[in-house]
Amino acid sequence: MSDPVLLVDKKDGYAVVTLNRPKAMNALNQELRNTIASEVRALENDPDIRVMILTGAGERAFTAGLDLKELGAGDAGVSGAVADDPVKAIRQFSGPIICAINGVAITGGFEIALAGDVLIASENARFADTHARVGIMPGWGLSQKLSRMIGISRAKELSFTGNFLSAEQAERWGLVNRVLPADELLPHCEQLAQDMLTVIPEMLVAYKGLIDEGYDTTFGEGMGLEDKYGKAHTVMDPEAIESRREAVRARGQSQKG
Repeated sequence: MSDPVLLVDKKDGYAVVTLNRPKAMNALNQELRNTIASEVRALENDPDIRVMILTGAGERAFTAGLDLKELGAGDAGVSGAVADDPVKAIRQFSGPIICAINGVAITGGFEIALAGDVLIASENARFADTHARVGIMPGWGLSQKLSRMIGISRAKELSFTGNFLSAEQAERWGLVNRVLPADELLPHCEQLAQDMLTVIPEMLVAYKGLIDEGYDTTFGEGMGLEDKYGKAHTVMDPEAIESRREAVRARGQSQKG
């Protein structure tokens, strides 16, 4: 019996989702793409899961993107595989998504990484956009997201050359928040998930929605969104505000240094 292509480990409030085809560099074959869609829907519908960590099995690859070997042997065609968008499936999850980039993230795998809200890399991580070398236009958002994250000139350099970007350079360019030794990657991401779970539950989803909606529009329209969200989600109960203020103060004291 073959191993499952996707592992879902539910913890207290969050889930670790692992792309599990390490011998194929966690390439996205049709089975894995379909499983991502179904499992993410299940997590979104689980009231006990509010944060998701996405990573890959092994230390070689986060994911190498579409399984080109499967595409070359089948008759579904590249356009059908691109249309079967795992990024759209991942973004069905309304809570924060932490991508623990454990190895290479290549082309479609790079696009999967960009689906995360927070990107943390191991020292083994590398990124490459080889769409222009393979002859496939990006269809899962890379052409628009990457330039917004690292600047249009840097994004063009990566996309027009297909050159690899090291984890350390990715951190300097602001693509990932930090780079860690491989054995520290998942524990660090789990601690981030636990920190996120300490905020007010409804704020976690609403604040992510505000940031994402604003990111997709102009600055002026984003300011209007902030006004709308603020009126809908701001707590007005003085006792609740004081209680939460005290909790923030105590947390700040505990994190000194």
